[in-house]
Amino acid sequence: MSWIKRNLYFLIGSALALALIALAGFFLYTMWQLNGENLGKLNADYATLGDLNNKKPHPGNDKIDNITEAINQTTQLLAFKEKARAHFQRILPIPDLPKGQLTDQSFATNFSRTISQLQRDATNASIGLPADYYFSFQAQARKLSFAAGSLEDLSVQLGEVKAICDVLFQAKINTIDAIRRERISPDDLTSSGTGDYLPDKSLTNAQAVITPYELTFRCFSQELANVIAGFACSPYSIVVKALNVEGLAPNALDTGVGPAGSTPTPPVLSYAPPALSPEAEAERRRQAAAQAIRRYNRYGPSVGPRPLMRPSTPATPPPQSGPALGPRAGAPSGPAKPGPAIALDEKQLKVVMLVSIVKLESKPASAAVVKPKPKPGAAK
Repeated sequence: MSWIKRNLYFLIGSALALALIALAGFFLYTMWQLNGENLGKLNADYATLGDLNNKKPHPGNDKIDNITEAINQTTQLLAFKEKARAHFQRILPIPDLPKGQLTDQSFATNFSRTISQLQRDATNASIGLPADYYFSFQAQARKLSFAAGSLEDLSVQLGEVKAICDVLFQAKINTIDAIRRERISPDDLTSSGTGDYLPDKSLTNAQAVITPYELTFRCFSQELANVIAGFACSPYSIVVKALNVEGLAPNALDTGVGPAGSTPTPPVLSYAPPALSPEAEAERRRQAAAQAIRRYNRYGPSVGPRPLMRPSTPATPPPQSGPALGPRAGAPSGPAKPGPAIALDEKQLKVVMLVSIVKLESKPASAAVVKPKPKPGAAK
């Protein structure tokens, strides 16, 4: 103890020195590991640089700066994307309410109103619909409460279906057989109606969401052209992906029966006077000649009998009432007059069309890229 008291400062200094040596060793060991990791990253960067230099195009050199060119092209692509956004307008959901404010009551009210409007528009456009049709929303019909978390997706699909139907109604097609969409709600998964749903799902990437729909309807070629033109001119970017057209067999409307409510065209009946005996025919001609002389007084006033004039062309006999309505007996029948030539004999078509609605993602806050000062040279 006396030695410790006499050498207390030496003992404290030695302890501190040993502690510092231990800390220095630990620091050296840590830095040695960090140095190994940095060396590995450096070697990986050198390997990447070597791969880039061997690729075409390469990053560039003192004369050609391909990195700057790539940044410039990226900026141009982003500017083109924003310019093209005007052709990818957003289809408004039904109802269009802010997130969190959509309730079962508001959706049920707008759903009933929209379905009734679509049915009324189809009736006004003389477009046939299946009985009690809900435009692929049979699972949600007559419901006042819906599955949790499905209202926003259902409102978006309802707006998209209405946009598609507006194009079909404007094209004046004949009949809508079915509209199919993807399943997005637990009500859709438990629904027994398989004719309303597609097995396909929406595709999502960094740029857009692509939602599929399948349309089955009947029309003629002109109406089909109007449907395709309507989708092409739509501001909502509805893309026709596939098309299958089949000719339908002739039905009752093709056999001369007009559409419902039309008046049938009556048959045209030919009339011919009844046949006369030779004596009666001679007497009829004599009376006709005498009547012509008295009417026109061709010879003027004179004394004595006037000569009887036989007309060069027999006058058309006046129509006489009689039971015969067919061709005159013994009269020669000429060749039948040909009817109008048929230029186009078109049949009704059954169309199955697969369309996709392209919805661009919202513009990110940091989408802009600072364009660096370009350097002379082009990418190789």
